[in-house]
Amino acid sequence: MTSAREQQYGETYDQDVREGGPAPVTHHMSDGTEPAVAAEPPPVSVTPPAVSGTPPTASVAPPAPPAPPPRITNVSVTTDGLPEWLLPVAEAARSIEPEQLSRFLPPKSGGRQSAVLMLFGHGDRGPELLLMERAGTLRAHAGQPSFPGGALDPEDGDPEGDGPVRAALREAWEETGLDPSGVQVFGVLPRLYIPVSRFVVTPVLGWWRAPSAVGAVDQAETARVFTVPVADLTNPEHRVTAWHPSGHSGPAFLVGGALVWGFTAGLIDRMLHFAGWEVPWDRTKQVPLDRRS
Repeated sequence: MTSAREQQYGETYDQDVREGGPAPVTHHMSDGTEPAVAAEPPPVSVTPPAVSGTPPTASVAPPAPPAPPPRITNVSVTTDGLPEWLLPVAEAARSIEPEQLSRFLPPKSGGRQSAVLMLFGHGDRGPELLLMERAGTLRAHAGQPSFPGGALDPEDGDPEGDGPVRAALREAWEETGLDPSGVQVFGVLPRLYIPVSRFVVTPVLGWWRAPSAVGAVDQAETARVFTVPVADLTNPEHRVTAWHPSGHSGPAFLVGGALVWGFTAGLIDRMLHFAGWEVPWDRTKQVPLDRRS
């Protein structure tokens, strides 16, 4: 179940939108130049390439109360057997530089090690991402969508080794009931830093090879667990700029009956860009955020 420490993590996790973290619309290199990308990728179909055959469909339903924690033994990172449509994401993960994701990089020492799981599956409408929505009664960021994730526990292992992968899978199990044995980890992105909370976040990329039923394990913490089709994320009609009264702004998505913004939206935005899935959208279309967000 989610601990008090993990709750605190969740409440500060997306605050980087106010601190200029990975969510701003314009992403700069550490020397102030634009990211080393030759050009904007050419417009692509809103719907990523279809997968041949009939892939399994994820079931999103409240799971039974979890049994004892699963023993996460297989933490290998491999692209073997990935569906063809997911290969651009895997390629981007191999080549992307941390400065292309955020202008804040982890300090040489210190910081609170954590990880999130960016899980790609295949549903009725094609490729999709797994997200969760925080409970509306929480003190901070009530109702805000995010990836499953949290701080590393000692049993996760070495933060410099496979600890972040274990943590991402464990947290996903604790928060959504996800069966880690059905996930193939195919990439690990560079660590990002959230100065306001001192979290060093490692995004872990997974392919939901064998979908399992998922849902809000603790509804006091999580309102719901849901999937969002990549086609909706790339659709320009669903893309906006979230603007905070503090003056900071960043990309956001109006999908799944929710506004996805902050760290989560920034990470999605960058992966759509570097995978070549991004479609030009109106960055002047703004959605205001509450000052308490």
